[in-house]
Amino acid sequence: MKRLFPVIYMFVITAALSAVVIGFARFTEKRVQANESLAFEIAVLKVVPDLYDEKLSSMELHKIFTGEVKEPAETTAGAYFVEEDGQIAGYALPIAGQGFWASIRAVVGIKPDKRTVTGFAVYEQRETPGLGAEVAQIAFTEQFKNLKLSADGKPVVFRRPGETLQKSQVHAVTGATQTSTRLEKIINDALAEWRKKVKNN
Repeated sequence: MKRLFPVIYMFVITAALSAVVIGFARFTEKRVQANESLAFEIAVLKVVPDLYDEKLSSMELHKIFTGEVKEPAETTAGAYFVEEDGQIAGYALPIAGQGFWASIRAVVGIKPDKRTVTGFAVYEQRETPGLGAEVAQIAFTEQFKNLKLSADGKPVVFRRPGETLQKSQVHAVTGATQTSTRLEKIINDALAEWRKKVKNN
């Protein structure tokens, strides 16, 4: 019995701690999901002109999202959208793919002409702080405002920092080649597929 005591003791302690962890995870699951949903909604509002205001509370932003942003329709090929006078005034296309370390999730805002970007916002990423994680910072995302998507080849081209940019190009993040390369592919794959679908519709 003395030999079994340490084993039984460790088993009981492990089971008790596991129960606490599982219970805590279940208790916070809904809150985590709510935060994830809110992060997405804010990203959508950021890429659609005149909807986001950093001074507003989370609840106020949620109300704007639910009141102004329409769910994806067959004709929008997976993109959320806003209307003005019964016409589509802008698209918000969710995109996602594998970054260097983990998934990157973002939203691209696009004008009704399907060629002009109104904004870009990353709402989920786990890239290296100070390097790849910079793709979520304003210094990087601001480059996408009024960007013209190329009709031929890649819709968006990432160039090395410091290089001269053309109308369909943005600067990659300094020192984050892998993240930049992967994000460029995520954006272009999503945009190419989306434009193909909306054209067919």
